[in-house]
Amino acid sequence: MHRGEPRYDIRLQPQTADFEGHPEHGPVLRVITVRATGAAGESGYPRYAGEGVEADVDPRTRTVEAITVDGEELPYGWVALIAEESGRAEAG
Repeated sequence: MHRGEPRYDIRLQPQTADFEGHPEHGPVLRVITVRATGAAGESGYPRYAGEGVEADVDPRTRTVEAITVDGEELPYGWVALIAEESGRAEAG
């Protein structure tokens, strides 16, 4: 892939709950940089890949719609979130 393609940094975190049961996100366990593949995923959103991860991302809402890590679904209780600063095309 060449520079200038869209990319995202995806954070993998456990989802926990506070004392009252409200969802919280635990510490970041892994950050993966994924780049556009030019294909659409099964969800219909653009597919991104990198570092053993394939993710379908809705670029409008910056939501990870589907993800596999090393060919497997995320473990129960984990969430995949787009890092705040990612999603900009690389200069080049």
